[in-house]
Amino acid sequence: MLALYKEVVNLPTTETQLSSRIANNPKYATYFSDCLGALDGTHINAWVAPQDQPRYRNRKGQLTQNVLAVCNFDMQFTYILAGWEGSAHDTAVWRNAHYYKGFKTPSGKYWLGDAGYVNTDTVLVPYRGTRYHLKEQRISS
Repeated sequence: MLALYKEVVNLPTTETQLSSRIANNPKYATYFSDCLGALDGTHINAWVAPQDQPRYRNRKGQLTQNVLAVCNFDMQFTYILAGWEGSAHDTAVWRNAHYYKGFKTPSGKYWLGDAGYVNTDTVLVPYRGTRYHLKEQRISS
């Protein structure tokens, strides 16, 4: 996988076109014209030395690594950062990627994230305390 990383995973640039899934849909184009895609953390089982196990134990008690995955609207990975301890918060992994591991967001663009992240100029998350319902969203189209 590491050998294919540079061929398969590419960060967007200022010239990256808006996905046709968004651009050709008036329901989304107005609201997501500067959105590049979505990001989230996922936990993958890990085998670690006994002395490292406390750091890799996630909130559910499993030994995992926290992996940041970023996708565009065409379901293509644009960035992946693996190896963080399972106990690490999603925001900590994102900050490390953003400040030290080359995860760049073009100026004026942003990613969608879940409540595991904080709102920044490059990540948009749902309002806290607001319940979003898919049924109502479908009706509103």
